[in-house]
Amino acid sequence: MGLVALPRETTSEDAWAELRAGRWSAARAAFERSLESAETPEAWEGLSWAAWWLDDAEIVFDARSTAYRLYRERGEAASAARMATWLASDELDFHGAASVASGWLARARRLLEPLEPGPEHGWLAFHEGYVAHVGGDLAAARRLAAVAAEHGRRLGVVDLEMLGLALEGAALVASAQVADGMRSLDEATAVALEGEAEIPISAAWACCFLVSACTAVRDFGRAAEWCDRIAEFAERFGSRYMLAFCRAEYGAVHLWRGRWQEAEVELEAAVDDFARSRPAWAGGPLLGLAELRRRQGRVEEADGLLERAGGGTDAQVARARLALDRGDARRAAELLERVLRQAPAERALGRVPSLELLVRARVASGERDAAAAALEELRALALLVGTEPLAAAADVAEGVLEAARGEHDRARALLEDAVDAFERHGAPYEAALTRVELGASLCALGRGEEAQREVAAAVATLRELGASVPVDVGPEGARLGSALTPREREVLLLVADGLTNRQIAERLVVSEHTIHRHVTNILRKLDLPTRTAAAAHAVRAGLASPRV
Repeated sequence: MGLVALPRETTSEDAWAELRAGRWSAARAAFERSLESAETPEAWEGLSWAAWWLDDAEIVFDARSTAYRLYRERGEAASAARMATWLASDELDFHGAASVASGWLARARRLLEPLEPGPEHGWLAFHEGYVAHVGGDLAAARRLAAVAAEHGRRLGVVDLEMLGLALEGAALVASAQVADGMRSLDEATAVALEGEAEIPISAAWACCFLVSACTAVRDFGRAAEWCDRIAEFAERFGSRYMLAFCRAEYGAVHLWRGRWQEAEVELEAAVDDFARSRPAWAGGPLLGLAELRRRQGRVEEADGLLERAGGGTDAQVARARLALDRGDARRAAELLERVLRQAPAERALGRVPSLELLVRARVASGERDAAAAALEELRALALLVGTEPLAAAADVAEGVLEAARGEHDRARALLEDAVDAFERHGAPYEAALTRVELGASLCALGRGEEAQREVAAAVATLRELGASVPVDVGPEGARLGSALTPREREVLLLVADGLTNRQIAERLVVSEHTIHRHVTNILRKLDLPTRTAAAAHAVRAGLASPRV
């Protein structure tokens, strides 16, 4: 995102008036007329901002670069540094070019070094802090954010103070210091709502930091409220970029709340909006769409969306989730361990999705000690963050592990608490999947009628959502649905049909060795001695028909 400190002296007051009023096309035309009579750096700078709001990347870069060069020729180092700073922001914004952005920031720093501290120093600190935040150096992000906020307070630049506070809050939340981080974000937002910001987009960006922090800790109710405010801003000022951001966040909120048709509309619109001028930002909504397709059982589409999303950390976690769905727990664990090895140690909150999934992958592989180690870190982070949805996620992970250990009464209590928490926070999909796990433990405890009620409720919810339904109704179906992965259930049905490993491998287009591993896992998980016993078990569970 880019911000601008508007020059106080301009060559065309009418053009700047149009820009300040948010009339972007009129401002662009006015600056172009001004440049026909005199090519001043101020006019080029103004044109760059009109083009920025109109998502015209070519003119943005041409105008910024020209303004930078002309300010240098006039010996105005501070103004040239301002242009270098915004060029850095634009390189991240439009191209995702971190190295080029770093070069422009270094140029701005060199220009400002001999000068007395001014607003440009504060903006440079903010943008360097933002780059550090994106790169995972949260200590540097917090230090630079504090510098930016202090410059804003001392120089009376409200926008700078507000965004420094917001960046500091975001860095604190990312390091799992949620209470302190939210206080900074609340203060920044309070400043934004006072309406004193000179630059319209500053208030929206402060809200963006808050929304991202809310979704990271799974406080989706609060996130939705702030998305509404950002959407109002985007509509008022005609910013497709900001509208794409809030659509992506809305998509995540709708996905959590079970409004999947609305999520699909918002996420697809966000991808389209970003693709028009800022393709580097399309990864987020593409991942959201991939998760939606996975939940719907449209796995090939999910794979295609992940290919488009690229190879970032979140995409690797999504690939691990698909691998686990397919029954490849080893591959899932390898992907997740890779993500965790490369995750910055201080970016604690970012480790949560990987740890949550890793517990399941290790349990599915029979590696209970490794699962317990991942659970220990997950539980510590959930306690540190302190939000109920994250605590519920840790409860589910622990419940799955306890069930694998045969401690079904302990698992039952954990899973019941998680179901209640997910339902309180409006998360029907998470609640339904947890009911499946709960049904399996109730079944193991001999409480068949209760198990059937839980699984029936889960299946009803999943069908209503349009989700892929992984279980049949019934106590035995509950047990199978929880114990086996989707791929293992598919193999079990083919075993029940009397197919050999080679025939199953040909049917599923995989190696015979892979099928042998699936069958071994099925027998181990269901505690059955032979393929014949597994086939009979599937028939009793209602997952397969008796062979005639």
